[in-house]
Amino acid sequence: MSKLQPYTAYYPVKYDYKSQLPEGWRLLPNIAIFQERVERGHEDKELLSVTIGRGVIKQSELDKKDSSTLDKSKYLLVYPGDLVYSMRFRQGASGCSLYKGIVSPACTVLRPKKGIELNPRFFYYMFRTGFYKNYVERFAYGIADGQIPLRYVDFKRMYSIVPPLETQNAIVAYLDRKTQQIQEFIAKKERLIELLEEQLNKIIFSLIIESADCKQTKKNTNSAFQSLVPENWQEHRIKFLCSKPVTGQWGEDSKGNKNDIVCIRIADFNKLELITEGHTIRNIIPNDRLLLRENDLLIEKSGGGDKTPVGRVVKFSLPIKAITSNFISKISAKENIILSDYLLQIFNCLNIVRYNILSIKQTTGIQNLDMNHYLSNKIYIPSIENQKIILEKINNLTRSNDNLIQKAYSEIEKAKEYQESLITQIVTGQLKVPENAKANLG
Repeated sequence: MSKLQPYTAYYPVKYDYKSQLPEGWRLLPNIAIFQERVERGHEDKELLSVTIGRGVIKQSELDKKDSSTLDKSKYLLVYPGDLVYSMRFRQGASGCSLYKGIVSPACTVLRPKKGIELNPRFFYYMFRTGFYKNYVERFAYGIADGQIPLRYVDFKRMYSIVPPLETQNAIVAYLDRKTQQIQEFIAKKERLIELLEEQLNKIIFSLIIESADCKQTKKNTNSAFQSLVPENWQEHRIKFLCSKPVTGQWGEDSKGNKNDIVCIRIADFNKLELITEGHTIRNIIPNDRLLLRENDLLIEKSGGGDKTPVGRVVKFSLPIKAITSNFISKISAKENIILSDYLLQIFNCLNIVRYNILSIKQTTGIQNLDMNHYLSNKIYIPSIENQKIILEKINNLTRSNDNLIQKAYSEIEKAKEYQESLITQIVTGQLKVPENAKANLG
């Protein structure tokens, strides 16, 4: 960013989010720049979606179920170069379309006003900056937080910065190139995190399932996923290593009285841990069987999807009084045979090889884990002392891995902050891009 310099001359403007602009730039009401496009009755056109992270994309590119209505007669037609935003404008759900298609009638479609020459990608960049999304907040109104609609009648009263078209083109070319570089950097860091997690999982699997670091004589087994184990490892069915599963309940909405209690949901699962705050409160009078105790293991027994089958397990260690929802079962390890952390690692290993898939029963839209079948799996485990040794190795590896992962996350966050700052300073005229940049009009 240090290579870019301010413009040579500025003039004062009287508006709350800008006090000055480069000479030749204008601050115009949106009604002078954009016109709402309202064209319906094109049900045969391809369905588009306005996303927070990727702007306007084809619905078919989304990794989720199509939630659009069957009757698309009221859906709005979009042309290439149109700007589109949804009710989640303040969260970044806006974009410049590359396609001709239709979007939900909850979206707003914008086209340049007749006689106005502009590069729509310049406004795509400006609309997605933090300062503009905060500016939108003053004009949007409604009930649902985060999805408060910005109606065109209010959007047109807002003001936008309008540089000369040649400058817009140069800015777009520069930002397209710079954001691509930043996104490639972020993608590499995200891939590094994936590789670090995969590597750690493989090491844990080799220690727990394959006993890779054990020098003892091995014996053959009849286990489905442990072919050779040390001679002194003992065979157990998982259900004999833990208590009988207890499924929670959902209860009623919170009423703000003495019966309110934290209800742990599947949404609270974060890898092998639980989130520490933001839990759901329900109105339940729990019996002693339902209450969670430290080191209880919580198994996701219902829900899931094709790409994330049920069977995730986390350990409960929060200093709160809580139960689980009816989609989760709790068990506790028989600590005289197996440590709860060791049993947790066994479940993690089973999920790595997706062994729980064999225990899934599919009903309409929901996966259910056959707990009896799943917990009947045979597993060979070492003595408590050897479990402690293996867990210590895993903990040391995890700490080292977490440091590298945290560093990568920090670099990703700094890259995002840099990108946001760079875009904001350029589209508001604080920094000037090279004049010889050529526009990428897509």
